[in-house]
Amino acid sequence: MEARLIALMLLVPFALLFIYSGIHEYRRYRSEGRAKYGLFYDEETGTTHVTGIAEDEDGYDPNEFDPADHNERETRGEADDDRA
Repeated sequence: MEARLIALMLLVPFALLFIYSGIHEYRRYRSEGRAKYGLFYDEETGTTHVTGIAEDEDGYDPNEFDPADHNERETRGEADDDRA
């Protein structure tokens, strides 16, 4: 195969995905208005992902999270609301 054809075959799926994402976001913007995106932390799975968050909520800030503190509170039986 020619190198141009291989490069084209590799780039076309990404280009189509980019165009699809742009159209999808534009349609969402037209129906719902401006959105606020941020990092969301799921405590059950211990993972984070980017998602739309409510206007009155703040996104997850990884700099404020201390895994050692989180694990210590679980072993002591303290909840998130008990933190001073």
